[in-house]
Amino acid sequence: MNKMPRITSVRTSGQLRLEIDWNTKETLTVDLSTIITHNQAFAPLTEPSFLNQVSIEEWGHGLDWPGGLDMGADRLYDLGREQSGLFSPSQLDEWMRRNGLSPTTTAMALGITSHMISNYRHGARPIPRTIQLACIGWETEQLRKAA
Repeated sequence: MNKMPRITSVRTSGQLRLEIDWNTKETLTVDLSTIITHNQAFAPLTEPSFLNQVSIEEWGHGLDWPGGLDMGADRLYDLGREQSGLFSPSQLDEWMRRNGLSPTTTAMALGITSHMISNYRHGARPIPRTIQLACIGWETEQLRKAA
């Protein structure tokens, strides 16, 4: 079974921003302001001295702060990719659902193996921009054919 990416290092990079290094060899900046807006439990992060107390959970599966405040790596990875304008695993899943595609039919539509689709969906490999663009193009072509 494929595993979600793990955090290898983290540092604060300004107001409500974390720069996170992943075992996928990506570095993604995450703006936490959207999380705080939707969940007041994370409001303590607005205090820079508290935000700076971030530590990596054992095995890199998330981030911790004092008092039991934590965030899972899967959510942080999705958020970092989305905020960078890149496809996240959850966005690929949503695209597949929206178009009624299984992993096998997705692989055929995009001209890649179903093993790579599995890697992308589980975050074992970052989704290249070319796959994101292929998804957009495929969906556009399907809409054009239906019109």
